[in-house]
Amino acid sequence: MRFLFEEGEEVKKQYKTAISDARWIAYDIPGNVGWIAYLVCVFLGLREKKDSYNIASALPGVLMLIGVGELISERITGLDRVLSGKRLFRGFGALTAGGLLGIPMAILGLKRNKKRAAAMLAGSTLCAVFAGLLLAEYRKQ
Repeated sequence: MRFLFEEGEEVKKQYKTAISDARWIAYDIPGNVGWIAYLVCVFLGLREKKDSYNIASALPGVLMLIGVGELISERITGLDRVLSGKRLFRGFGALTAGGLLGIPMAILGLKRNKKRAAAMLAGSTLCAVFAGLLLAEYRKQ
């Protein structure tokens, strides 16, 4: 997959954040709790029954996993808080989009009286809000 570190990646469009470590942690922990909660609920739902709702609920989860994978590869390669536009949006952008798409899926689950829909709503909201806040902290260099 192309989201892993690429040699010779363009660096002309770099984004940097000057966010403090305390604020980073304050945004990072609830965001992590959010995507983890959403994915656990999706996996448990798929394990119980592979219906159209559970399969569709996995799509925002896939976006969240793409974002997490990108952010982990950034951390491994030492690109902590200076990122190319591609990496920024594949990481925090995918997490934010996954969270935003998970919200209507969870609301649909609430309307259908699904077991874990409330936890999915809380998780996707946390993911969208806190990944979005971190994304908004980056500025073009």
